[in-house]
Parts: sequence; C-alpha cells; structure tokens
Amino acid sequence: MLNSVTAGRRLARRAIAYQGVAVCATSLACLVLGVESALAVLVGGGAVTSGAALSAAWSLRRGVVPSGVALARMFIGVVLKWCLVFTLFSLGLLLWRLPALPLLVGVLVALAAQFVAMARR
Repeated sequence: MLNSVTAGRRLARRAIAYQGVAVCATSLACLVLGVESALAVLVGGGAVTSGAALSAAWSLRRGVVPSGVALARMFIGVVLKWCLVFTLFSLGLLLWRLPALPLLVGVLVALAAQFVAMARR
C-alpha cells in the first residue's frame, strides 16, 4: 500500500486549512474594493473550501473497503463538491447579487491554495 486513508485525511485537512487562510487573506485585501467584493471572495472561496471538506468527509470515511467502493466514494465526493460549489456560486450571483469577478477570484484562490497544499510535502 502506497498511501493510507490516514495520510489522505491529513492531506485533506492541510488543503482545507490552506484554502481557508488564502481565501480570508484575499478577502481582507479586497476590502479596499468594498465590503461587497470582500464578501463575494468569501462566498466563492468558501464554496470551494466547504466543497473540499464535504468531498473529503464523504470519500475518506472510516474503514477499509474494496477498491470499487473506494472509487465510487471518491467519484461521489467529487460530484458532491462541485454541486455545492455551483450551487453557492449561483446563489451568490443570482440571489445575493454579489459581483461576479470577486466570486470567481475566490474560487480561483481556493483552487490554487489546494494545488499548493497538495504539491508540498
């Protein structure tokens, strides 16, 4: 076995922590553009961060399972993540009328932070 479930959980926690810090820092930087822009960054980045947490919780549940079950869990976790991201992004745009560019910046910052966290050892 090259990778344990525990190592996957640690990596997921680290990625979520990186995402949270990066999104909060970007949101604080966007306060100069206005409270609405800062809130939009929080909503966009929070959507990806909460989606990553949901995906990790679903995919990395306890117990050793056959490979088919593990693959199904991973697939369902990714689908749940992106459904949550698109739902929160749509709510931010359509219901809460937040600016689109800061929403997208929040999503991109969270995804970049996830990439950085997973690339580090």
